Amino acid sequence: MPVVLSCQNLSKSFTHRPLFTDITLSFDDSERVGLIGPNGAGKSTLLKILAGIENSDDGSVSKRKDLRAMYLAQQDPELPDGMTIRQAIEDAFSGDPSERVSAVGSTIGQCGFTDPDLVVQSLSGGWKKRVALARLLVNSPDFLLLDEPTNHLDFAGIEWCERFLTRYQGGVIVISHDRTFLQNVCTRIVEISPRYPDGHYSHSGTYADFLEKREEYLNQLGQQMDRLANRVRREVEWLRQGARARTTKSGARIKEAERMIGELREMGDRSSITDRSAITFDATGRKTKDLLIIEEGEKSLGGKTLFKNLSMKVAPGMKLGIVGPNGSGKSTLLKVIASQEELTEGKITRAPGLRISYFDQHKINIGQDVTLRYALSPDGQSVVYQNEQMHIVSWARRFLFRVDQLDTRVEELSGGERSRVLLARLMSTPADLLILDEPTNDLDIPTLEILEESLEEFQGAVAVVTHDRYLLSNVATHIIGLDGTGGAHPMADFAQWEEFFKQFERSRQSPAQKNRSQPQERIRETRVKLSYQEQKELSGMEEKILKAEGEVERYQGECQKPEVFSDPIKMKEVSDKLHDAERAVEALYKRWEELEAKKAEAEKR
Repeated sequence: MPVVLSCQNLSKSFTHRPLFTDITLSFDDSERVGLIGPNGAGKSTLLKILAGIENSDDGSVSKRKDLRAMYLAQQDPELPDGMTIRQAIEDAFSGDPSERVSAVGSTIGQCGFTDPDLVVQSLSGGWKKRVALARLLVNSPDFLLLDEPTNHLDFAGIEWCERFLTRYQGGVIVISHDRTFLQNVCTRIVEISPRYPDGHYSHSGTYADFLEKREEYLNQLGQQMDRLANRVRREVEWLRQGARARTTKSGARIKEAERMIGELREMGDRSSITDRSAITFDATGRKTKDLLIIEEGEKSLGGKTLFKNLSMKVAPGMKLGIVGPNGSGKSTLLKVIASQEELTEGKITRAPGLRISYFDQHKINIGQDVTLRYALSPDGQSVVYQNEQMHIVSWARRFLFRVDQLDTRVEELSGGERSRVLLARLMSTPADLLILDEPTNDLDIPTLEILEESLEEFQGAVAVVTHDRYLLSNVATHIIGLDGTGGAHPMADFAQWEEFFKQFERSRQSPAQKNRSQPQERIRETRVKLSYQEQKELSGMEEKILKAEGEVERYQGECQKPEVFSDPIKMKEVSDKLHDAERAVEALYKRWEELEAKKAEAEKR
C-alpha cells in the first residue's frame, strides 16, 4: 500500500531532556498501528506532531495532499455544553451542508447510540469518549490518531472500540497499554524507546508476533554487543602497548579502535535504559487460614442494590479479581472489604489485626504541591523496606525515577509516574491484604509486567478492580462478577466471566428471558395441536425447563459457598457445571420458541 503519512528524522526534547531523536517512520491507510513504549519515551508527543498539533525540534512530517487525519486526545474530551448527542455530532460536521443529515445519521448508527437525544453531560465518561470519537468520524477521516482511547472504559466499551476499529476503513495509529486490545486490534506494533539504535522497533503482525520478534531482535543486539566488546578488548590491549610499538601501527587502525570504543559505549548506554521498575510487595507472613469472610452480604446505595447474597472467603495467596460494568459497585465492594463502607445486610468477619494496604487510583493521598522526594520518603532521607533501610536515591531508582526528579513537584509528574509513587508507598508497608482499585491506569507495559509478577509472588491476598484483561487473565485465581442488577457471580476465571456476561446481556433482551419469570403460565398457553411427537415434546417442556432452572439455582448456590469459592479446583468444577446448566436452559427456551412459531404459522393456514 502507498505511504500516506510519514515522518523523517524527528527529534523532540522536553525541559532539556530528549524524548526521542531521529525517528523515521511511515504509515499507509490500511494499517492499524499500536504505538507503545515506556513512560516518558514521547509517544503522546509523537502522535501530536503527526497530527500537526505540536512542532518537533528537528525533522519533518509528510502527508498525502488530500489526507484527512483526525486526532483524539488522551484527556477527557471537551464537549459542547447543553447539547444532545445528535447536536454535538452535527456541531462538528464540516462538509457539504446538503450531506449533513445523512452523515450525522450514519455516524450515530456506526457508534451505537440508541438514544441520540440524550444530553451529552448526562453520559458516563465512556460514552462521552464515544461522542468525541463520533465528532471525528462524522467528517469521514482517512486516518485516526488515538491516544489511549480505552482509558477508563468498562469491558463493554473496550469491546465496542475493538469491534469498531477492526472494521474501520482507514488507517489507525493508537497509543495503548492494554495488551489484549493491542492483540485484538493492531496489525503492526511500533515501540518507541531509546534502547533501539533507530529510536524505535517496528514489526507487522499481532502483538504476540511482535513480542516474539522483538525478543529475537534484542538477542541479536546482545550478540552484536558481545562481538563488538571482544573486538574492543583486543584493540585496547594493542593500544596499551608501548609508544615504540604504537608508532609502527596504522593510524587508521587507531581511529577505528576509537570508533568501536565509542560505539560500544553508546550500545551500553542504550542497554542500561532497559531497566524496569522493581515492584515487590511486602507480606506480613501471617499464617491465618482465612483473612476475611463475607456471609450473605448485601450493599445498597441511593436506593439501588449493588450486590446481594454474596458469600466468600479471602485467604492468603488468593488473587481476587472484581469485575463488572461501570456503576455495578466494584469499587464499593473494595471499600467494604477495606472497612471504608459497611454492608447493608449480611455479615463480614476479619482476622484480628488484619493489615490492609489500599491503592485508590482516584484518591491520591499525597499533596500535589509536595516534592517527589517527600512523597517517596516523608520521614527523611531513607525508607525502611523489609526491615532494612534504603536511601531515598536507591528507593527512587527502584521505581525508575531519576535523581534530578526528586525535587520535582508531584503535580508535574505524569499519570504513570504518580501511580508509581502510590505503588512505592504501598510497598513500604507490610500487608496481609492488598486492595488495588484500578492500579494499571497510565502504567506503561514494562511496569505492568513487573506489577503482574509481583502480585503473583505476593504471599498475602489481593483484591483488585481493573479493566486490564491481560492482568486479570494472568493473575486472578478467583473472580467475583457484578452484573449491574444486584447479582454477584463467583467465577473460576476471567474467561468464564466474559462468556457468562455476554449471555447474561443477551438474555436480558431476548423474549426467552422475558418469559422465564412465568414459565408455567407461558408454556400452558402454547398447548395446541401439533404433530404427535411435537405435542409430546411440548407437554414435557414445562417440567424440563423447571428442572433445568433448578439445576442453575443449585449450582449458583454451590458457587456461593465459601468452602467452594476458596478452593480453585472445586470452584472450577462447579462453575463449569453451572455454565453447562445455563446453556441447557437457553437451548430449551430456544426450542420452545421454535414450537410456538410453528404453531402460529399452522394457525395462519
